Amino acid sequence: MAMQARHETGAGTLVQRLGDTLRKAIVGGQFPPGSKLPSEAQLSEAHGVSRTVVREAIASLRADRLVEARQGAGVFVLIPSEPAPAPLLVGNVDPARVSSMIELLELRTAVEVEAAGLAALRRSPAQEEVILERHYAVRACLEAGQSTTEADFALHVAIAEATNNPRFREFLAMIGKNVIPRAALRDEDSEEDQSAYLRLIDAEHADIVEAISAGDEEAARDAMRRHLRGSQARYRALLREQRQPVR
Repeated sequence: MAMQARHETGAGTLVQRLGDTLRKAIVGGQFPPGSKLPSEAQLSEAHGVSRTVVREAIASLRADRLVEARQGAGVFVLIPSEPAPAPLLVGNVDPARVSSMIELLELRTAVEVEAAGLAALRRSPAQEEVILERHYAVRACLEAGQSTTEADFALHVAIAEATNNPRFREFLAMIGKNVIPRAALRDEDSEEDQSAYLRLIDAEHADIVEAISAGDEEAARDAMRRHLRGSQARYRALLREQRQPVR
């Protein structure tokens, strides 16, 4: 039994050594992507190990996606896969906290002002049509007394799409629809106050959409800046109201 254990341990060490040797050869370019590894018999003779050790070493390379076995053809080196890009994260954001919303609105302003300008320059007729449809969808929600959050976010995404630079859309997808300011900034806001607020948002959207449709880059930037800075100002007013006097 002890002899068998020592044999298994030795075989395991041989598999690891051969696997490491072949990995180094692949990474070092001795076996470039697409090339075929030597046969089992050739590797067995070259490294002085049994074919079983070779098969197990190759299996470890396959598990690491370094090689693949092709039926009747042999074992081939794979093209290294690109590492997945690290996700962009916005951490510690609480939509219920006024300060978090102000921070995100400042970030959105830095990105979306430029997006509006690029959309005015680059939008296709089809993209312009989508922007108009999204704008009218927000207005329809207003008139029906429904939540505008989804439609509002869709409008901003449509503008980002019209830059024809996918990073703008990815940015909005990263921060999500929770960055759209709430209609009722204060719990005690009356229905009339909320309605007035939403009409103001609709007018600001109209300015942005009209400037993009007209191809006016600077007007589109200015309109988006007014829109997002207006939201910042409304949240800052709320933040001041929430502060308790020091006693």
